[in-house]
Amino acid sequence: MVATTVAATDDTLIKRPNAFRRLMRRKGAIVGLVVIILFVLIALLAPLLAPYDPTKTNFLLVRKPPSAAHWLGTDEIGRDLLSRMIYGARASLQAGVISVMIAIAFGVPLGLMSGYAKGWVDSLMMRIVDALLACPFLILAIAMAAFLGPSLTNAMIAIGLTQTPIFIRLVRGQVLAVTVEDYVEAARALGNPHLRIAVRHVLPNIVAPVLVQATLAIATATLAEAALSFLGLGQQPPEPSWGSMLNVARQFISQAPWMAWWPGLAIATIVLAFNLLGDGLRDALDPKES
Repeated sequence: MVATTVAATDDTLIKRPNAFRRLMRRKGAIVGLVVIILFVLIALLAPLLAPYDPTKTNFLLVRKPPSAAHWLGTDEIGRDLLSRMIYGARASLQAGVISVMIAIAFGVPLGLMSGYAKGWVDSLMMRIVDALLACPFLILAIAMAAFLGPSLTNAMIAIGLTQTPIFIRLVRGQVLAVTVEDYVEAARALGNPHLRIAVRHVLPNIVAPVLVQATLAIATATLAEAALSFLGLGQQPPEPSWGSMLNVARQFISQAPWMAWWPGLAIATIVLAFNLLGDGLRDALDPKES
């Protein structure tokens, strides 16, 4: 039993470098990764890249089309759209990453407990998860954000808690599959306590699917933040957010269509990039791949 466990561990360590090489062979994943890195750099370097103050108004420049002075044009009160787009990346990426971290922080321990304990604990938790998953994700996020109050922080909490059932179900399923493996049985036979087996032997072997789901969940969370900001439940004015920029732009779609072009394009691009990276990670971390 011990020999089997050691062999399985050594085989896993040997295959880990291959996952990176498989990821590098997937052009879609590389494109997605490059786009994500670009957006992250833009968000981090926003004070250096933005040509103007994103909240400064100029009523002499109301709804001006793209020009040499304002590359993406101006909005309904004369603010520079390029500067607002750059700072808006911060809200979108922050909401996407932090909300998924909240979902992982709650979902992984609860899913691990449910799958490992089994019995009535598993049955009770799965009925609660089923009830939550029966509600449409965005509707539940809107209801929770409205209950907590309009702000970016509350929007992130609402999105994170709404995504938690997805991670609970994923982790629970992976734990059920892992706990019947020989190395877990060997750990039990050696007299290891249940907590040690769950944390030391089960948890490390379910990291790959959780990582893939987290990457895809960031795309969903980014889109959800844009929807909440569009409805006035996310980032509050005058701070820029791509969703709130779209909400304002719809009122001037015929007079100033450029106000809607850029935030819509940015949202579509970052969501597509995370989906491409998630698909690439899923294929690269698949143990069946050679």
